Amino acid sequence: MTWLILCSLLAIGLILVITEILFVPGTTLVGIIGLIVTIGGIYFAFISFESQTAWIIVGLTLLLNFSVLFYGFRSGVWKKFALKESITSRAFDNRLLGLEIGMEGKAVSDLKPIGKAEFIERIFEVKSNSGLIPVGSKVIITKLENNTIIVNN
Repeated sequence: MTWLILCSLLAIGLILVITEILFVPGTTLVGIIGLIVTIGGIYFAFISFESQTAWIIVGLTLLLNFSVLFYGFRSGVWKKFALKESITSRAFDNRLLGLEIGMEGKAVSDLKPIGKAEFIERIFEVKSNSGLIPVGSKVIITKLENNTIIVNN
């Protein structure tokens, strides 16, 4: 029964440490609990067995834990969980397509200083450089930058 308790404590500790590394990295709570359970298993070995046997158990535990971690890193298991691609697209990339500086349009809402204006039969969100522009006013594109249309009247 003593061996069953010892092996269970050491196995649970190892499983929790592996779970921390594989499934919940960064939280450290599961890893700390796994480490505490493993240390508890080693302490149990020292109070249940002779000193020489307990030190052998400590050595085997360390060897097994480091072997499993080394094998996990070496075999590429971690690559299955790693992000391999990055998102390179941006929102509204083609938003300014067809617009040019100097184009004339019409304000379809009050620009205070941001509102809506119509250019080439499409409605765009625009920003006014000259303050309030009332609805129905003629607007001219003065600048196109960072997906922002800046207009004056």
